[in-house]
Amino acid sequence: MATQTQHPVYTLTNECKDCYKCVRHCPVKAIKIENDHASVIAEKCISCGHCVQVCPTNAKCVRTDLEKVKNLFIAKKDVYVSLAPSWRSVFENSAKKMIAVLKKLGFKDVSETALGAQEVSIHDAEVLNNMDKGLLISSACPVIVDYIRLYKPEFAKYITPIGSPAKTHARMLKNTYGNDIAVVFIGPCIGKKNEADEDDGLIDVSITFEELKYWIADEIGDISEIKKENDYEFVPYSAHEGTLYPINGGMNETIRKVGIKPEVQLMEICTIGAFEKALENLDPEKLAMPVFVEALACESGCITGPCIASNKASISSISDVMFKVKVRDEIPQKATTVVECNYNPKEVKHSKYTLEEIQSALKRIGKHSEEDELNCGGCGYSSCRELAVALLDGVAETSMCVSYMRKIAMRKAAAMLRCMPSAIVMVDNNMHILEANDSFMKMFAGEMYEIFKARPDGMTGASIDRIVDFADIFATTLKTGKDLHKEHYAVKDRLYDISAFTIEENEIVGAVITDVTQSETTREKISEKAREVISKNISIVQEIACLLGEHMVETETLLNSIANDYDDKSEGEK
Repeated sequence: MATQTQHPVYTLTNECKDCYKCVRHCPVKAIKIENDHASVIAEKCISCGHCVQVCPTNAKCVRTDLEKVKNLFIAKKDVYVSLAPSWRSVFENSAKKMIAVLKKLGFKDVSETALGAQEVSIHDAEVLNNMDKGLLISSACPVIVDYIRLYKPEFAKYITPIGSPAKTHARMLKNTYGNDIAVVFIGPCIGKKNEADEDDGLIDVSITFEELKYWIADEIGDISEIKKENDYEFVPYSAHEGTLYPINGGMNETIRKVGIKPEVQLMEICTIGAFEKALENLDPEKLAMPVFVEALACESGCITGPCIASNKASISSISDVMFKVKVRDEIPQKATTVVECNYNPKEVKHSKYTLEEIQSALKRIGKHSEEDELNCGGCGYSSCRELAVALLDGVAETSMCVSYMRKIAMRKAAAMLRCMPSAIVMVDNNMHILEANDSFMKMFAGEMYEIFKARPDGMTGASIDRIVDFADIFATTLKTGKDLHKEHYAVKDRLYDISAFTIEENEIVGAVITDVTQSETTREKISEKAREVISKNISIVQEIACLLGEHMVETETLLNSIANDYDDKSEGEK
């Protein structure tokens, strides 16, 4: 089928909270940090699923391919299931019930991937029995295969040159039921989606157990209502020893059952980290005997795959798988189905930088000497130099360095505290000073100011009640958790505006203190002058009013006299 444009693992950007946990857990650092958000670098990713499992916000997601399966139904194809043997550790159903559920969803029939595993084991045993010495690495795990091809290309020629059990099984089904059928793999593995994306005509679609559970819940709901299941069996027949494959060492156990010569050494290695260490300084040409490595990317095997969709203890899962194993009385010595594959290297090219370039990148995160390189791993990289290389590659940001950002924050805070004219102090729940700026020391240290200023930690550690006379304000704020504001708070001959606030409830409080004595004195002087002016103005107004009053009395008297005279004269004339 055609190669997909979307990689099996992707990021929901809005959900990403820049914790760098995915970077920390990605064994190949196939994560790019841009604008404080993590995205998967598809060409570097091996689809191990670690980032999906550890992401605390579920920002890392697995591509869903349910619509592709449904489109196969719409195309009226006969669609067969290749069911991974780890299904027994996930679903409580019997085999008959499991088949009935899948047929209810629309599948033509259900077959066990373990059939392909048996063919692979028979072929590997044959190859090992014909080897005198050297190395052979299993091709069963697609994540391991991609890891070798991308990051250990020198070992690609030692991968068994046959298809995985899933691919081998798909070929078996198409040989049996016709090349026009479709095969859908269902299992716990994300890497199988990459196998399905390959245009080799074998696996048409790969979905996970998580997708299957969602599909069942959405379309069927209660599977107990499915009754017609008595006649259902795996096609073309049930698997035997191949069902051991999903557990660590299961593949080697099947090879032993096939039969190998005593000098062949079978080894099991789980996880990318363990596999990487196992290959360190290894020269396969110097191995004196045939060595076969069953390498699996997931701890304990496929039963702990990233999309296993089960919370069972691994011991219970292993027990569930082993309990149903059927051993054949006689195992064929020749495989009937072999899918030939060449696993050519496709090495990830790493940029090479000079020492000067790396040192320049280190300076961008405040690492000016080897002593500055803490290698704390907070950024997700194992060392500061790894982060420096990632910065040069353009897949990391300086904000990823926790110690660097902390230093910047502390410098900014210190600069602000130092430059603020108001006194600032922080106090812990033991009433000890955690931080105090220079203005606070000048305001309250008195003769001890120079001594405190000379100390690297200033007033840190001093008891607040021995420095100020209003320690009760800090005690109240610590106890209640409520902010307090005191205006014109009188202490001896001074007046203060005090704002106490909670930094960490019942643990740390802070206060901003302003000496308002001078401004209040100035305000009182202005007020007194204003009162004097007002008093004088009132006196003048009163005098004017008095003068105006006297003048009006005189005028009124004169007018009354004239009026009376006029009245008397008028009477005489009459």
